[in-house]
Formats: sequence, structure tokens, C-alpha cells
Amino acid sequence: MEVSREQLLSVTDAVVKKTMTMDLPWEWPCGVAYYGICCAHSLTGRQEYLDFLVRWTDKYRELGLPAWNVNTCAMGHTMLSLYEATGDERYLEIIRSKVEYLEERALRFGDRVLQHTVSSANDFPEQCWADTLFMAAFFLLRVGAMQKDEALIQDALNQYYWHIQYLQNKENGLWYHGYSHKADSHMSGIHWGRANAWAAYTMAQVKKLLPDWYLYPQCMEVECSLRDQLAALKFLQSENGLWRTILDDETSYEEVSASCGIAAAMIDNGNPLHREYVDRALTGVLANITPDGRVLGVSGGTAVMKDADGYRKVPRGWSQGWGQGLALAFLTAYVKERFGAEDAAC
Repeated sequence: MEVSREQLLSVTDAVVKKTMTMDLPWEWPCGVAYYGICCAHSLTGRQEYLDFLVRWTDKYRELGLPAWNVNTCAMGHTMLSLYEATGDERYLEIIRSKVEYLEERALRFGDRVLQHTVSSANDFPEQCWADTLFMAAFFLLRVGAMQKDEALIQDALNQYYWHIQYLQNKENGLWYHGYSHKADSHMSGIHWGRANAWAAYTMAQVKKLLPDWYLYPQCMEVECSLRDQLAALKFLQSENGLWRTILDDETSYEEVSASCGIAAAMIDNGNPLHREYVDRALTGVLANITPDGRVLGVSGGTAVMKDADGYRKVPRGWSQGWGQGLALAFLTAYVKERFGAEDAAC
């Protein structure tokens, strides 16, 4: 499928504009959605994207920020991008507040592994989910790299390391959605598509953030984990260029947000052998973006479900912040890689 840079920028702009119309509170859907807008801004430099994020954040500061948990820390990515773009110390204050929560007050287990939380309660006792890598570990790594804070870098890499140990199926390279430390179990034991996207996408950012990544032993683990995961994923791509909500279950539906995250990871990992799979993914993703910028085929918010049928029945009929954001991350990565652009962080 031949697509020009101008066509892709037009689609990207439509997705951004649609995302701006969504009433997204300060939560993880917004965190992923606005991360995607930040990616689009890093590619295009369009001031209107930045202005929207500034206005939205200022309004929320007036209304009052929510309590932090792992999921609400996803908005830290936007705060980082706003701080880098403007130098405004107000965004740094929010970043520091989120870091202080994750470092000092967030629930942890085992070797200081972050427990996945969605509220101020003990939501999922001693459980780690792949989602935490995007919402918290990747955020901590970005802050550590920006501030050259070795303690933060080490903590972030510790999260990557233990999530790999707990969640990756070493036999086939795929990731489980969650792990219960109490039960020493992967619970339903499902290779959920979006969980694999969270894992692949965030692992693919490590080398970009740490130029001397090879000096960190945990990064060797990240490199090998991602290598084996992507090698397995390429064989599970559907004829339409997408991946399924249960990766190794042909009776489950194709899911666009997972497909965007996986394809973006393939781009950022930089293996030229994956180019054909990325091109197929682009065809599949573009077929699921409407002229007004709605990303279709995105599954709803998903806990670690009880069984495979629970994942198969999660609805996919609505626009979702994470679908918009991951689509933007994929489209901007594709344009940068194929047509050339400064490789700025999102």
C-alpha cells in the first residue's frame, strides 16, 4: 500500500482533532491519548496541539488534580512533554508529585515491584500487569533520563526486569496480561493483545532513552525479551495486517490498539526484517480510521479477565482514548522512520 507523507499527516491531524473533542478526565485513557498528541506535536511542531494540552492542563489545575495511582500516573507523559516544550516549572511540579508517589507511597511487592492500582485502594493485591509498564515504569524512565537521575533509571529498569520475569512466556515469547505473586499464577493465563503492546512498545523505547543502555545489565534482558516477543508476534499477524485481542486464538477479534502498539514497537526496535509486517499493519490500521479521525476496532478497558471468553466479549464499538493515542504513536513513528524527521521523544 503506497501512502504519501502528506496523506499520513492528514490522517494524523484528523485523529488528533477527534481526540481533542473527547471528554477525557485525568486518567489513564487520557494519559495514552494525550501521549499520542505529544507524539504528533513532536513530528509536526503544530502549535495548536501544544496549545490544547496547555489549556486542558491549566483547567484541570484550577479544578484540582486527582489522587495518584499507577493508572493516573500515565498523564505524567504529557507533563514531561509540556515541560520539555515550554520549560514551565508548573509541569515539573506535577511530574515530581507523581514520582514521589511512585517512589514513596505506591504499593509494591517482592523486589519492589509496582503493584497495579487503579484507585487509592489495594485494588489487586500483589498483582503485576503489563499495563504498569506504560503507565508508570516508562514514565519513571523518561524522568530519570531527562534528569540524569540514576536512582530513578535503576528503579524503572527494575520494573522492566521483573515484569519480564513474571509476565513473559519464555516458551513462546508472548506476554501474559497479569501475574499474581500471592498465588504464583498468571490467573487466566491469556496472551492478551494490548498487554503485549504495552510490553513491546515500552521496551522498544529503552534504547532511545538511554544512549549507553549497554552499560545497564537489565537492558540486556529487555533487548532479549523484545527480540523474542517480536519474533513470535510476526507469525500471529492476521491477513488484514492486525493482531487479535487474544493473540493465539483465531476465534477472537482483531484489535486495533494492540496492533498499533505492536507495529510501533517494531518500528522503534529498528529491525529491517519487520518492515513488511509494519506495512501490513499500516494498511489494517488505516482501514479502521474514519475520515473524522475515530479509531475503530478498539476493545474497552480490560481487567485480567476470568477466562478467554471474558476477553472475547469485551466490546469494541466505541472510540477510546488508548486507541486514539496508540494510533498516533504508530502513525508518527511510521512517518519518522519512512520519510525522515527529527527523532524527538514524544
